[in-house]
Amino acid sequence: MDLQHWLREAVRSHERWAEGFGTYEPHPSLAVPDERFAEVFGEFTERLRDNYPFFHPRYAGQMLKPPHPAAVVGYTTAMLINPNNHALDGGPATAAMEKEVVGQLAAMFGLDTHLGHLTTSGTVANLEALYVARELHPGLGVAYSAEAHYTHGRMCGVLGVEGHPVATDDLGRMDPTALEELLSTGRVGTVVLTAGTTGLGAIDPIDRVLPLRERHGVRLHVDAAYGGFFTLLAGAPDGAGLPAAPWRAISDCDSVVVDPHKHGLQPYGCGAVLFADPDVGRFYLHDSPYTYFTSTDLHLGEISLECSRAGASAAALWLTFQLLPPTADGLGRVLAAGRRAALRWAELIEASERLELYQPPELDIVSYFPRTDPVALSRIDAAAQQMLHQGMTEGDPVFLSTLRASAPAFTARHPKVIADEDGSRVLRSVLMKPESEGYVEKLHDRLEELARAAAP
Repeated sequence: MDLQHWLREAVRSHERWAEGFGTYEPHPSLAVPDERFAEVFGEFTERLRDNYPFFHPRYAGQMLKPPHPAAVVGYTTAMLINPNNHALDGGPATAAMEKEVVGQLAAMFGLDTHLGHLTTSGTVANLEALYVARELHPGLGVAYSAEAHYTHGRMCGVLGVEGHPVATDDLGRMDPTALEELLSTGRVGTVVLTAGTTGLGAIDPIDRVLPLRERHGVRLHVDAAYGGFFTLLAGAPDGAGLPAAPWRAISDCDSVVVDPHKHGLQPYGCGAVLFADPDVGRFYLHDSPYTYFTSTDLHLGEISLECSRAGASAAALWLTFQLLPPTADGLGRVLAAGRRAALRWAELIEASERLELYQPPELDIVSYFPRTDPVALSRIDAAAQQMLHQGMTEGDPVFLSTLRASAPAFTARHPKVIADEDGSRVLRSVLMKPESEGYVEKLHDRLEELARAAAP
């Protein structure tokens, strides 16, 4: 699609809509001469050049990429109106769009009933899920994987509940045996299961934890902020072997969080929280004497801890889902390309004499490290840091990220490594752009050059 054309159409559409309300005189306090704007805009665009090329497949670092052009056009078009989805009178059209896309997300996870809304981030979405969990299990703590996002420990502090990290296996997934030992103490009311850790893309065994809910009376919350959209590939012909059981089990959990601003092709910030039981809306009950006055229908602010939220986020997601729906043959094709890219790169690394996989990828995150002599954490860390720096600053640029692995975690995966330090950085690449599928050979060749220079 021609992005420039549709952005121009966005402005024209807004102008046509606004003309229906009659003319008025803009206030002179808001006037800015074009000459002055041009000067400041020039400085502004020059400063924006201080960014990494998130759009390009040579950027294989953090989980960053530009939104889909449809999302850009949808967001821009709605932003010119600037609706607020807190109350229906603040954004009637975009509030309706939000309810529709939340329904699509619920269907994606197989939820028969749901209550949910968009948020500004996965952090806020997880906070809301844990807030409801605290109200349902007062005085009890929250268990989460030791490799879960740090959000959960922080939100436990915010909510005044005890957080319990649970040991993981040698692929970074929560250990059900360790979890059950913790649950037997009676100190935990909620278990957070991660469907795609942000470090390695590990998927907790959600299906194996489900029986523990009935046995110990706990609530199950799934943090699928990063990996949630991969449920579209579970068991699908183009799923590249993604196991279905953990994803299918999400429909039997109590709540789930997903971030459309990651694999949903949206701009920041757009998260979502979904509850299987709509009755939990009672924990949001409040009154605002000046807000909810245009409709007796449910206002989104009545089921949200956040107040003002950009209606433009809902508009962008709605327009995107109309074109690339959250189905296996819609958005699933985008995710499948990234997963195939990760699996292909893993094959190249396994055949390499210069690089070694830290662990096999489960989603689209590849972790690896340079082979050194001796194979010691201190040498690996120094070589990885050199590769990161040289990759971004010298010759044919590639942009990577690193993950800090503790000595026990590293040696559990690679027993022959000499643990002469308490840990080491490994290199980490997120291949969430479908264009990565056609670029992994170039990335691999460049990484082999960097490894050769760092660990001759």
